[in-house]
Parts: sequence; C-alpha cells; structure tokens
Amino acid sequence: MTKGKKIISYTFLSIVSLLSIFPLYWMVIAATNKSVDVSRGTMLPGMELINNFKNLVASQNVLNAMTNSFKYAIAMTVLSLAICSLAGYGFEIFHDRGKDMVMSVILLAMMVPFAATMIPLYQLFSKAHLLNSTAGFILPMISTPFLIMLFRQSARSFPHDIIEAARMDGLNEFQIFYKMFFPTMRSTYAAAMTITFMNAWNSYLWPKVIMSDTKSATMPMLVANLTEGYVTDYGMLMLSVVFCTIPTIVIFFLLQKSFAEGITGAVK
Repeated sequence: MTKGKKIISYTFLSIVSLLSIFPLYWMVIAATNKSVDVSRGTMLPGMELINNFKNLVASQNVLNAMTNSFKYAIAMTVLSLAICSLAGYGFEIFHDRGKDMVMSVILLAMMVPFAATMIPLYQLFSKAHLLNSTAGFILPMISTPFLIMLFRQSARSFPHDIIEAARMDGLNEFQIFYKMFFPTMRSTYAAAMTITFMNAWNSYLWPKVIMSDTKSATMPMLVANLTEGYVTDYGMLMLSVVFCTIPTIVIFFLLQKSFAEGITGAVK
C-alpha cells in the first residue's frame, strides 16, 4: 500500500471512529448538564452531575433496578451457557439419523419473531404464577438457536480422537464434557457469555410485559419510565443511560479478545 493510500485509509478510519464514539461522548456530556442545556445541544461538560444524580435517586429506585438487572442477567447467562453448550456438544459429538432434522427445526425457530409468541407465553406464565419472578424472565430466553449453533460449530473443531481415548480410559460423557471440552472451549464460552449477558441486560419488551410490579423493574424499564409524563429531564435521563451502559461496556472490554476468538471458532 502506497503512502497516499495509507493516509486516505487512516483518515477514513479516524472519521468513522469519531462518529462511532460521538454518541457515547454526547451521552456522558449530557449527564453533566441541565435538561435545557441538553435540549440546546451543548457539547461541553456541565456542573449538574451531582444534582442529576440526586434527582435520579430521589425519583427512581436505581439500586433496586440495578440489582434486578444483575440478578436476571447473571442467572440467564449461567443457565443459558450450561444448557446450550450441552446441546451443541451433543448435536455434534453423538451420531443419530434424526439429529440434523431436529437441528433444522431449531434453526427455523430463529425465523419466528418473539412478538408472535409473546401473548401465548404471557398466558402460560400467568397460569403458572411466574409473573414478576426470575424464572418468568429467563425461561423464554434460556435456550436460543444461535447459542446452540455456536457451540455446535465449536465442537466440530474438538478432536474426536481425544473423546475416544477418554472413553477407553473409563470416563463417562459428562466427565469428558466438563474435564476436556469445557476447558478447551473457553473462548467460545466467553463469546457466548458476552452475547447472552448483553441481551439479558438490555432486554426490555419481555420484562415490560411480565414484570408488572415496580419492585421487579430492570434498568431499561427504569430508563423508559423517565420518558413518561409531560416533561422529560434529559440530564437525569442521560445519567440513567450511563448507569445502564457501564456494565455491558465493562463486560465487553474485559472479554473482547476471547469474544473475537470465540466468534471465529478459535480453539486453545
């Protein structure tokens, strides 16, 4: 690549990077300003961060919403990884005539929008008395076709000779899975954990339907509540968005290397 092309490429990438970072910058800046200043489009930090925080805490139960979001997201992530990894491993390792047909049916479920099944699910969970509960939040999303497919693709790179040798040494299938497959697929688990945690944390539609009690509200529901009414305090709203964004940013940056390796199917 010539020097001129490098300059053009780096200039273009710099502009795209700035455009990508700008919403985050504006979000943080808006959290430090008054609602009037945010409406005017100010781009400089203000002195209202503490006041916005006091108003937010006084008007909304932030600690309760944050605790609920962490509780639901962690429970859903742990159970989803356990179930989907076992399913993906089984679909690839064990041979059966009907497994490909079953996998095709599971993948077809990806084409069904969640809104189409939301009302029947609500009626089912209402009759099962699972409204405003952790189980009601995680059960519809605990097993996803995408995660099963992700673990199945990773299992294809797992050496089958090792499995046969382990079986000859007397290990059962669960021991092979937890002692050999699980440590080898750490990058895949990191990628799946990042995706699942972010989806659970940012989930809004299903919690809004099934969590009718304010004590069960999550952070996305709290942010949505701040936009209701005749007047919206944009400074306080942006501060709540900052609080809602921080956990997903931290998780992604901590696991970004493993996330990239897991998505590309790398095995260590």
